[in-house]
Order: sequence, then C-alpha cells, then structure tokens
Amino acid sequence: MQTTTEKLLRLLISLTVVAASAALWWPLSSQAARIKEVAAVQGVRANQLVGYGLVVGLDGTGDQTTSTPFTQQSLNALLQQMGVTVPPGTTMQVKNVAAVMVTAQLPAFAQPGQTIDINVSSMGNAKSLRGGTLIATPLKGADGQIYALAQGNLIVGGAGASAAGSKVQINHLSAGRVPEGATVERAVATPLNQGEFLQLDLNASDFSTAREVARTINAKMGADTAHAIDGRVVRVRMPASPDARVGFLADIENLPVELAAPSAKVVINARTGSVVMNQTVTLSACAVAHGNLSVTISTTPVISQPSPLSSGGTTVAKEKADITIKQEAGALIQLPASAKLADVVKALSALGATPMDLLAILQAMKSAGALNAELEVI
Repeated sequence: MQTTTEKLLRLLISLTVVAASAALWWPLSSQAARIKEVAAVQGVRANQLVGYGLVVGLDGTGDQTTSTPFTQQSLNALLQQMGVTVPPGTTMQVKNVAAVMVTAQLPAFAQPGQTIDINVSSMGNAKSLRGGTLIATPLKGADGQIYALAQGNLIVGGAGASAAGSKVQINHLSAGRVPEGATVERAVATPLNQGEFLQLDLNASDFSTAREVARTINAKMGADTAHAIDGRVVRVRMPASPDARVGFLADIENLPVELAAPSAKVVINARTGSVVMNQTVTLSACAVAHGNLSVTISTTPVISQPSPLSSGGTTVAKEKADITIKQEAGALIQLPASAKLADVVKALSALGATPMDLLAILQAMKSAGALNAELEVI
C-alpha cells in the first residue's frame, strides 16, 4: 500500500514530465518590448555643442607654433583679454599650449547650472594632452548661441614616452575627456507642453509596430487616444495639465508591445568581412561549388660576373621570377532548404568558406533566388 509521501513524489514526477513536454509543443510567445524601447517622443532629444579652446599646462607636448599659427593667434587673443599685450611680430615658442576642439551633448530638459561631460580633441600637432587643463571655452549650438561653458582638467586614457629616436605609446594621447566639465548656461525648449497632440517616432519604419503601439495605448488610456499616421509616426492625444502629461508619458512608455518578426536581412561588411544575419533568414534548396585559386610568385636574384682572367666587364644583377598557379578542387555541395537560423549557419559552415568567401557566395545565392533575405552591403 502506497504511503502519502510516495503518492506526492509520483505526482511531482508526473507534473515535471508534463512541464518538460509542454516546452516542446507549446508555441513560443511573440517578441515583446516596451514602447520606450521602440519609439521616442518627437523633440525630446540631445543637442550637439561644439567650441574652440586652448589646453595649457602640458609638459612640452603642445603644438609647434611654427606649424600651427592659429595656436599663437589664439594665445595672443587670450593674453589680450587678460590685459597682457604681446609686441607685434613676436614669435612665441610655447610648447605647453595646444589648440583643441571641445564637443558635448546637451541632454533633453537640461537646466542652467547642471553639468555635462565634454570631449577634448587636439587640432594641431600636439604630441599629448596628458596633464593639461582646458581654459574656459564657450560651447555653441547649431544656432550659434552659447549653451554651456567648459573648463577643467583632462583625463587622457593613454601613456607614452620617447627618447633617442625610440617611442612607446599606449592608447590615444591626442584626445581626452573632462567628466562634468561643462556647466549649462541655457536650456532648450521642448514641445512636451505645446499643443493638444504629441508625436511618437518609431526607431524603425514598420506598419505592424505602429499599429500595435497605437492599439496598446488605446487599450490602456481609452479609445481614440492614439492613431498610427504611417509606418513611423503615432500621434497621441495628451492631457492639458503639464503634470498630467508627465504621468501620462510615464505610464505609456512602459506598456509592453508585441512586435512582429523582423524582415529577413543579411548585413555584409565588405571592409572587414563580417557577415551578420537575423533569425528570419531562410534558404531555399540550392547547390554550391566552392574552390580556391592561388597565384604564387617567387623571385630569385641572379648575379652575372665577368671571368677572372677577362680584361673588362661589369657585374650584372638580375632577378628570375617563378610563377605558379594552383587551383584547389571545389566539390559541388547541395544545401537543403532551411527554415531556421541554426540550419542556415550549419549549411553555410559545410562549405568550408572563409568570411571573405561568404561575401561572394551569399551574393550569388541571392541572385539565384536561394537566399530568402534582403542583402545589405555596408
């Protein structure tokens, strides 16, 4: 007679078997993402800032002013602002100064008094910016207005040394970074509180995603709240109060959206030989023959000298070249129709081709209609 413990143990084993088998036949759920991951609010974005300045305090690794006259001009202008007058025609050999470009991104909703990170890059022939200090540099936007003021000590993630014609360098020395090195002086207006509607711009154009985003918002916030205008734009009706708008966006940006499978695409980088494909790429049945052709050229020097007892003549140096062409046999391999990414990878691996060879093979398969995917070469 079975005890209660044995009955519970058998029940747990049965449930485990059912759960394991369900993983095999239960359909996989669709790919899900939040609205904030597939769309952005129009107008809520970062703005690029740029400025020109000087880095001082370098250990003799600054610009050589004979080759970069703009560094001397900038230094003269800076000294004049400080009340120091340099006699005309004076050539300064200041190796502790470097002319730089300063770039930064002004985040959305940034307010005066807040700080942002800046990047500093050399414009001239400075050997290193390590240990330098950026002098106060105004950062301007695309409209020419000053939005931030940058200044601070540079952090350069490299090191180097040179002596007697030898040089050792680790990483890059002509660019650095100043964390929180700029102070925001002016805010950029955003359309968040303007008008009755707000526009959501999808990261990628897709009609099914636009429809699903609008459907999800309407299901949560009420009918006719969102409308899909096209494959990339969803127009949303917003509350009148600014405080209510912030809460409204906080609610809808975390709503889950069921995304359709992406279109099949194979991306090929012709410069590096990289081949990347997504999960929807499939193959039709085809046959591929692949072989290698190599050409080898070897050069041997041949020296012709006059005989020892000859009265004249000169030594003649020539080269003898041997050219060999070798073609490896390429077997005809049949690739079956594949509906899964793992099968596609296995079939292409069976060819034994290098990534550079796959560039030509995939293009030929696309032309033959065997590759069911969009081919993009970057």
